[in-house]
Amino acid sequence: MHTRLESPVSRRQLLYVGDEILVAYGHRYAPDQFEAEVPGDLRPVNLVAAGGLAALATSKHAKVSEATAIQPLGLLADDHGVVTLGRFAERRLGGQALAPRMGPGPMVVAVLGTSMNSGKSTTVSSLIRGLVRSGLTVSAGKVTGTGAGGDPHGFADAGAGQVLDFTDFGFASTFRLAPAQVRALLASVVTELSTPDTDVVVVEIADGLYQDETAQLLTHPVFRSVVDRVVFAADGAAGAIGGMDVLTRAGLQVAAVSGVLTSAPLAMREARSMLDVPVVETSDLTEPDVVRTVL
Repeated sequence: MHTRLESPVSRRQLLYVGDEILVAYGHRYAPDQFEAEVPGDLRPVNLVAAGGLAALATSKHAKVSEATAIQPLGLLADDHGVVTLGRFAERRLGGQALAPRMGPGPMVVAVLGTSMNSGKSTTVSSLIRGLVRSGLTVSAGKVTGTGAGGDPHGFADAGAGQVLDFTDFGFASTFRLAPAQVRALLASVVTELSTPDTDVVVVEIADGLYQDETAQLLTHPVFRSVVDRVVFAADGAAGAIGGMDVLTRAGLQVAAVSGVLTSAPLAMREARSMLDVPVVETSDLTEPDVVRTVL
């Protein structure tokens, strides 16, 4: 149950029964919390993400409470019709693929993970910090997931000069987006972040390798044309080994494994005994010599 709702400045504000709130409808994919879908009418729904997402919860993790109940009062509208995030987004999707690179440009690093809460966002922030401490200019983005301010603010705190995510392109959530839209999001986020003064672009791909949108994105040629290196965040040794097999079969160049697994020395030892790529503690990625060696 969500007892707090993120404000426009990303402060988690306490909710009380009877509060009137303004949130966005959107599907939700969160194995550790809820799966939820947007209904076709204004029936009672749930607050399924603290970032402000309304949908009908269809399943939940056994360890979480029932989703907060919401009674919709109506849809916000203006003179042009129903208000949507897409109408007011500052950016629009471009094509599905980037033009061939002409001369030097920023290296593009994608961080993927075994699942939700595998340490992807922490890995992104650590990479940013290490690269910035190396004297490089870094931009960062989140291509897929559920809209919230925490991760983008964390990327900026780590030193990213420019930060974007899918909400900047008008999407409250990317769950159940058409594959072509997800590919266009990847290309558009990277294109917008690839400014002349940017040395490295680091992007996060949400959820696990078997999540439908992620799985289809990874196996499409667009991903390989956009991304130069992958850093894989795993929650354990078995996940690291299985995930590396998926990524290798997709033809992706994995620079390192990191994430939650690196908080356990035994798990790191197991992964290192089975993998040919470096297994690097997340905190070590903030060190300039480490991150330069990894990438």
